[in-house]
Amino acid sequence: MQYRQDGRGGRRISALGLGCMRFPGFAIGRPDLRSAEAIIARAHERGINYLDTAYLYPGNEACVGAALQRLGLRDAMIVATKLPHGSCRRPEDLDRILDIQLRRLRTDRIDCYLIHNICAPAQWKHLQSMGIEAWLARQRSQGRLGAVGFSYHGSAADFPVLLDAYPWDFCQIQYNYLNERYQAGTAGLIAAHARGMGVFVMEPLLGGRLAGKLPDEAKRILAEAGRDPTRASVRGRGRSRDVKSVSALETPAAWALAWVLDHAEVTMALSGMTSAEQVDENVDIACRAEPGSMSADELDVIARVVEVVERCGRIACTGCAYCMPCPAGINIPGCFSAYNASFAHSWFTGVQQYLIASGGLRRFLSGSASRCMRCGRCLGRCPQKIAIPDRLHDVARRLTPWYPGAYRRGVRRSSD
Repeated sequence: MQYRQDGRGGRRISALGLGCMRFPGFAIGRPDLRSAEAIIARAHERGINYLDTAYLYPGNEACVGAALQRLGLRDAMIVATKLPHGSCRRPEDLDRILDIQLRRLRTDRIDCYLIHNICAPAQWKHLQSMGIEAWLARQRSQGRLGAVGFSYHGSAADFPVLLDAYPWDFCQIQYNYLNERYQAGTAGLIAAHARGMGVFVMEPLLGGRLAGKLPDEAKRILAEAGRDPTRASVRGRGRSRDVKSVSALETPAAWALAWVLDHAEVTMALSGMTSAEQVDENVDIACRAEPGSMSADELDVIARVVEVVERCGRIACTGCAYCMPCPAGINIPGCFSAYNASFAHSWFTGVQQYLIASGGLRRFLSGSASRCMRCGRCLGRCPQKIAIPDRLHDVARRLTPWYPGAYRRGVRRSSD
C-alpha cells in the first residue's frame, strides 16, 4: 500500500481509505455485521488503515465498533466519524453526541473527528456561538479526540472562508474527474493543501457512477485506451521519464481512482467498498497510482470521457440516500438512476430501471415519481443541492408516458 502524509497531523495514512457508509444493508439502516467484518479484515490485510463512518449513518457506527472489537483491529486503524451540526442546538448536545459515538464505536478516542456536511460559514458560526472551539480543545486535551476537520458540500466561494475559520488538521471534499469545478473543486483542493491541511477525497467514483454506470460510449473509450502501463511515460507533463505500472487501467473504476490519486495534493481517496473483491481491486490501483503517474495521453482519455458523460448525464445524484426516506414512498435515488440511464443507455433501459425502483409493476402507482407531494423534506438533506421535487417532475414526464394522466395526477395531488 502507498502511504501519504496527513498534512499537519504528520501521520502516515493509506492512499486508499475505507468508507463504511455503503456496507451491505445500509439502504435499510441495518448494515450486515458479517459482511462489514469481512470487508474491514480484507482492508487491513491489504494495508488500508483509515475507516470513515458518521453519527447519521443508520447503524453504522455501532457496526464498525463491533467489527473492530471482534477482529481486534481497533489500534491498527485510524477511526474517523462525524459530528452532525444540525443536531446541535445547545452546548450540552456536543457532549451528549460524542458520548454516544464513543459507546457505539466501543472506544475511548476518535482519531479523526469531522464536522459533518458543512455547506456554509454560517453553520460553523452557529457552532462557535455554542463554544465548540473551547469544547474541541478540551476533548483533545483529554485524549478523546485526535485530528479535527470538516466535510464540505457548499459553494466554491465559501470554501476558502471555512478553511480560514479554524486551524483545521484536514478537510474532506467531493472530488473526481467530473467534479473539478463542483463544490470545492480543484481550486479548493489546491487551497487546502497550500494551507498545510490533509485533503481526504470522498466520492472518487461518484457513488459508483464512474465505475459501473458510465454511458456505453464512455466505457468504450476507456476499454479501447486500456494498455500495458509498464511502457507508460509522463512526457508532456513537464518531465520525461519512465514510470512504474500505475495499473492495468482495465476497468472504469481503475481509471477514476487513478485520476484522483494522480494529484499530489490528495492525501487519501475514500471509497465505499461493499465487498472484499472491491477492496482488492481498489487497493491494486492505490498501490501504484502515485502523484503524476498518469501520462498525458491517459489524461486526454479522461477528458474525452468527461465530454461524453456531461452530454449524457442529466441528474448529478450519487445515490447516497441522504434524501430518504421519502414521505410519499418514492425511491428517489432509484428514480434518478433510471432517468440518467434512459439518456446514457436507452429509453427502454431507463423504463426498466424505473419500474424496479418504483417497486415493480404492481406497486408502480404507489411508488412512482409522480407521487411527489413537494413537501420539501428532501431538499435540505441533499449534499448535491439537487432540486429534487423538480427533477422527480422530469422523471415522471420522461418515464411514464404509457400511463395517461399519471404525471398530471401527481402534479394535482401535490397542489391539494
